[in-house]
Amino acid sequence: MRSFFVGGQTTRLDGLPVQHRSMVLNGALREVNPNGAHMHGQMYVQHYQLTSPTHALPVLLWHGGGMTGATWETTPDGRSGWLWRFLQSGFNVYVSDAVERGRSSFAMTPHIFKEEPVFRTKEEGWKTFRLGLSYSDTLSECHIFEDQLFPTQSFNEFTKQWVPRWPGHEAMILAAYEALVRKVGPCIIVGHSQGAGFAAEIARRLPAYVRAVVAVEPGGMPSELPGTALAPHLVVWGDHIELSGSHWVGYRDQAARYFAEASKCTQITELDLPAAGIKGNSHFPMMDVNSDDVFQHVVRWITTNQP
Repeated sequence: MRSFFVGGQTTRLDGLPVQHRSMVLNGALREVNPNGAHMHGQMYVQHYQLTSPTHALPVLLWHGGGMTGATWETTPDGRSGWLWRFLQSGFNVYVSDAVERGRSSFAMTPHIFKEEPVFRTKEEGWKTFRLGLSYSDTLSECHIFEDQLFPTQSFNEFTKQWVPRWPGHEAMILAAYEALVRKVGPCIIVGHSQGAGFAAEIARRLPAYVRAVVAVEPGGMPSELPGTALAPHLVVWGDHIELSGSHWVGYRDQAARYFAEASKCTQITELDLPAAGIKGNSHFPMMDVNSDDVFQHVVRWITTNQP
């Protein structure tokens, strides 16, 4: 195991007030001067290298909006996440915290990050992640989809993973992801939600590097169509999309339009879980109680379709 950072740039700030603050427990006041050079836009990556991998290409795990690499590590109810499952399956793995998330750090607002961050409430998360139609702080009073497979009793544990996000930072995030793929070389990308949209864009930009893409519940798609042959893509969808608001129907329609065009120059496979008889998955199939079963579908597809 090792960690490293990719991307990043320096911005110099001047003319800001100097403060005097205690910076340690019971410490004396000292000067805190924000004027000077600030690093920002970097992305944290953790690399898991097996002694004897059985697959030549590593897997890059990219999380969704307002999340971090913790998405892949352990489920909210304490089971092993897809990170461990990919390692068990013989893949080397890279897990990242996208720019401005988790260990990738923030930057001063509004001096460098121009907008205020967006924070997710429990109410929004419950409905957006398709656990049910309404939230209450008392679990028994929440609306829960009847066949829901997310471990709702661990919802509060799940909310501890959420981090602020800056909606206008797509270009900066994509620059770091592109730097990561160029550094790692030929690879497989498994992306979730916003991260799946970023994976589709990086596959479009770097077709010689990205050899397969798994887009789990993609949110957001490239604005440009592929200009050359792409790696094969697997698109995974959970349940209750039509019941959970127009934005979800819109995300799926946007993905369908992009992949319909992309299918002219690559293989696109859709795994619609409820259509396949697997009912009740949320927006987070890697955390649902059947996460290992969904993983087996994914890893079989990768094994069959990677070069």
